[in-house]
Amino acid sequence: MYTPRVLIIATSHKTRGGITSVIKAHQKGEQWKKFHCKWIETHIDKGDFLKLLYFCKGWILFILNLPFYDIVHIHTSEPPSAIRKCLFMWWSKLWKKKVIVHFHAFSPETTINGKYQKVYKYLFSHANKVIVLSQLWEKYVNETFHLGDKIQVIYNPCTTEILPEKYTKQNIILYAGTVNARKGYTDMIKAFAKIAFQYPNWEIVFAGNGEIENGTTLAKELGIDSQTQFLGWISGKDKDKIFKEASIFCLPSYAEGFPMAVLDAWAYGLPVITTPVGGIPDIAKDGENVLLFQPGDCDKLAIQMDRMIKDNILRNHLTKQSIILSQTTFNIDTINKEIGILYKKINQNK
Repeated sequence: MYTPRVLIIATSHKTRGGITSVIKAHQKGEQWKKFHCKWIETHIDKGDFLKLLYFCKGWILFILNLPFYDIVHIHTSEPPSAIRKCLFMWWSKLWKKKVIVHFHAFSPETTINGKYQKVYKYLFSHANKVIVLSQLWEKYVNETFHLGDKIQVIYNPCTTEILPEKYTKQNIILYAGTVNARKGYTDMIKAFAKIAFQYPNWEIVFAGNGEIENGTTLAKELGIDSQTQFLGWISGKDKDKIFKEASIFCLPSYAEGFPMAVLDAWAYGLPVITTPVGGIPDIAKDGENVLLFQPGDCDKLAIQMDRMIKDNILRNHLTKQSIILSQTTFNIDTINKEIGILYKKINQNK
């Protein structure tokens, strides 16, 4: 029986971010070899000139390889990415290829409900299948474009490779991800400042690049600079170490697709405090498997931090729930099997 071949169109494997992590996770699945998947990299986090060169290189590789493949799996997110991917969609359809659009965006307002709505309409209407990251995003997309059964929810997997080294737990509330306004890092600093005097042996640690200078200044203004640490962007052993040393994980985001940082926290068995945005409401049960607060509600975040710090029974319960989530719903093998089933099904549909 003929097995279709799949071209993956996405950002560089060197790019920092969720899409790269997801595709690297897909590479580990049996479906990657079975369907002869090949990753065409079309974007890199460099200057404009290098971005253009990288795009041109990716386009040439795409044109040369497309005749020998059956399915094109396009990963896209915000408008600049979507605009680039329109060219790949056009050429794929010209060659009568099946196309999957894997939609990773974090904000309906800047994508499907914004001024670039026609770009997404073009991609989604020409796709054979559209993958979204949560039931909430399925609702957003269907309300706008009415895709019906063309749309499918496939969660991001827990991608973390946990190293064998052991570390002692510290009194750390960890944040991981880009340090920017959308991720709500200032809310975390403001909330912790409300309770920091009660817990002088605890600190908040930020792992990620971005507005570090602004964060440092805010922590100093609020008098918690001695209990606040910014590590910058870390990976490998450094990332493994801080996730193992942390006792609590917090992500105060205002908008997400499905946050990879929360998936990392679940993989490490960290109890999580977060906001009900993106795909989180699909899974979250406040007090049962996470603690929740509304974006921007620093008072409630401070209360949830306080609960988590002083209630060891709650913390241990949420730790167990995090491990269960990482080993079931978001298990990397489970997600990769879903991708493989989709490839097989889309190839059979004429």
